[in-house]
Amino acid sequence: MENYVVSARKYRPQTFDDVVGQPSITRTLENAIKNNHLAQAFLFCGPRGVGKTTCARILARNINEDASDVKDDDFAFNIFELDAASNNSVDDIRHLIDQVRIPPQIGKYKVFIIDEVHMLSSQAFNAFLKTLEEPPPHAIFILATTEKHKILPTILSRCQIFDFRRIEIPDIILQLETVAKKEKIKAEHDALHIVAQKADGAMRDALSIFDQLVSFCGNKLTYNDVIENLNVLDYDYYFSVTEAMANADIAKSLVIYDEILEKGFDGHHFINGLADHFRNLMVCKDPQTIELLQVGKSISDKYREQSQLLEVQVLLYALKITSKCDVQYKMSQNKRLLVELCLMQLCSVKEAVEKKKA
Repeated sequence: MENYVVSARKYRPQTFDDVVGQPSITRTLENAIKNNHLAQAFLFCGPRGVGKTTCARILARNINEDASDVKDDDFAFNIFELDAASNNSVDDIRHLIDQVRIPPQIGKYKVFIIDEVHMLSSQAFNAFLKTLEEPPPHAIFILATTEKHKILPTILSRCQIFDFRRIEIPDIILQLETVAKKEKIKAEHDALHIVAQKADGAMRDALSIFDQLVSFCGNKLTYNDVIENLNVLDYDYYFSVTEAMANADIAKSLVIYDEILEKGFDGHHFINGLADHFRNLMVCKDPQTIELLQVGKSISDKYREQSQLLEVQVLLYALKITSKCDVQYKMSQNKRLLVELCLMQLCSVKEAVEKKKA
């Protein structure tokens, strides 16, 4: 039986062209190598799972390959990785500094990648300062962190800083489609859209969720299987509640909410989702804002259709009511009654707006 390799490792980018969602950073790094404008120290910062360590490894490998005529040489001995989360003492940094002094035997540069650099102690940072400011010509440092604000300003001033951004939903979907094709898995676009939303801008998280779903669903990922496995509330519930609101049908809205609770969903989760739903209906009202609608194609068609049923004024009132309920939810002693009262108010909004006009 072969050892299973998770998708995040199996499909880790090997070149800058493979890196997802960071075009300006990869282009800058490629040009720096090409034009021999390499800084002595780089700081890669940004949220988890967006490619900081991956870009550090690609940069470390490319620096030496570009500086050598021999492409087949193994430059692994020139790359040193230190996990600052578990090696954060002054002694660890002193050991690193001792390695910095020794020039490489193959290639031109020694590259030192320090991951989670914000975990270094203040004493370790101070011990590192002088080496970082005036390293030998053969040494290049690449620091990576998720918490830039914890790093001393004296360290920041000695580094070329690259801010990695969260990866956008379309980019995540495109990469997941590529992985699904290679793994011979049929995946619905709306299913992958839910995975991308759940990943919150992190490619590694998206691939981990994808692996989890493949274990559950097999070789076919459907929208219904994904929302069941990830405990995501189906969009249809929000469309049904909005329909009940448009028809001033209080009884129907309460029955739908009871069904949602029976499925084990939290009332706060439902209210936040309903507020997002009203926001999506609002952005469908204007051609300029319709691009802000971040859902799958079949669901976006439903949003456009339902947005025609309700006026902007009604949706604004609905957003105010759901936002108020969201704020009051944690303090409420009777949470179910609070949400039900919110639904009753929503079903009365259309009538209230019409009376105000009259």
